Amino acid sequence: MSNLSDRVSYLKGLAEGLKLDTDKSEGKLIEKILEALSDITAEIDSLREDHDDLSSYVEAVDNDLSDLEDVVLGDDDEDEDFDDEDEDDEDDGLVEYTCPHCGEEMTFEVDSFDFDEDYLCPNCHQPLFPETPDEDDEE
Repeated sequence: MSNLSDRVSYLKGLAEGLKLDTDKSEGKLIEKILEALSDITAEIDSLREDHDDLSSYVEAVDNDLSDLEDVVLGDDDEDEDFDDEDEDDEDDGLVEYTCPHCGEEMTFEVDSFDFDEDYLCPNCHQPLFPETPDEDDEE
């Protein structure tokens, strides 16, 4: 029970101790004021409970978001090092590949790579990506 609830209960007790005549206008007024105070106190207590629940929920979401940021973005120190490497690295968007037949190393641009095209090694002229039998073809 909140301090406010205790104070309203105390006022109700005082009013009962005064034995106010509720048939007279002053008695009715005080009785209705005390009822309103009691309702307001109950509503405030309910709002406090809702606020506490929401605060706990927001804190949990904030912690989850922080964990997600750590996973996606990594540590701040690591980000700075990574950004420095990105600025110096002119090979962004390039992939290095070694020919499975002769070992020749080559570089492909990721954006312009076509998976449907048959690429041949410039050194041995063998397919760079030999087709592997599908499991459906073996049956």
